[in-house]
Amino acid sequence: MRILITGATGLLGQALTKSLAENGHEIVKASRKDPIDDLHVKWSVEGGFADPEKLEGIDVVVHLAGENVSGLRWTDEKKKAIRDSRILGTRNVVDAISKLKDKPKTFIASSAIGFYGERGDEELTETSPAGDNFLAGVCKEWEVESRRAEDAGIRTVLLRTGIVLSKDGGALSTMLLPFKMGVGGVVGSGKQWMSWISLDDEVAVINYCIENENIRGAVNAVAPNPATNAEFTKTLGEVLYRPTFLPLPEFAVSMIFGEMGDALLLASTKVLPKRLLDAGFEFKFPNLKEAVENAVK
Repeated sequence: MRILITGATGLLGQALTKSLAENGHEIVKASRKDPIDDLHVKWSVEGGFADPEKLEGIDVVVHLAGENVSGLRWTDEKKKAIRDSRILGTRNVVDAISKLKDKPKTFIASSAIGFYGERGDEELTETSPAGDNFLAGVCKEWEVESRRAEDAGIRTVLLRTGIVLSKDGGALSTMLLPFKMGVGGVVGSGKQWMSWISLDDEVAVINYCIENENIRGAVNAVAPNPATNAEFTKTLGEVLYRPTFLPLPEFAVSMIFGEMGDALLLASTKVLPKRLLDAGFEFKFPNLKEAVENAVK
């Protein structure tokens, strides 16, 4: 198949590009740069595709592009960038593919478990309602834009991805340094749920959704065994052979990181991959310790 990927230079995009190419697919990358050949197209969040007619003949679109939500505090400018990169960027992608004469058969649209917001110990599946914080609002609007592809007759999958475990990027890579230095520890109460997935399984999930035409709508891209922050901390310490006795109190998280810390570090989101399990998908790393060991090796 001929597969277009936005966000192909990111952590997930690079791993997915490699996997799809190894499986014999032809990959077309969308970026801000002028195209150097037929396997590159010019695209931006603000302006969409420079030459949308070059998308004719694309079988699948995997839309991964989006502003990084982590960092320090969410300023008004940062929040606008987060929102615009997802809502406006997705709108431009869907507008372009919906107008093609030869439309793609499948649209895999990135979303996030931030859709559910702070939910305590509640077990969340794809039918659970959206939360009510900033990230939940962004994800809800994001998915509304993505679902417009379904209205155009394109099978649409909304990937609500959890914390992707990789030493090369994302939350785990940020945590590794303090833990290796022996200054890692529980964040807040440690009771908040963390829904995670190995990078290998995230790539496999996308491949699975491309290949299985009966899958559409929201799909929770998380491992079947979420962990509390305390369990995650203990596991990471065991894998790295480092102590984990220096906690980061809740008040310190809020003081240092503000709203971002509340949403990404203190919020509890216990998400289950019901649709994947019902469809027969098998996780390579369903358990946290094996997933962390694989990620840091």
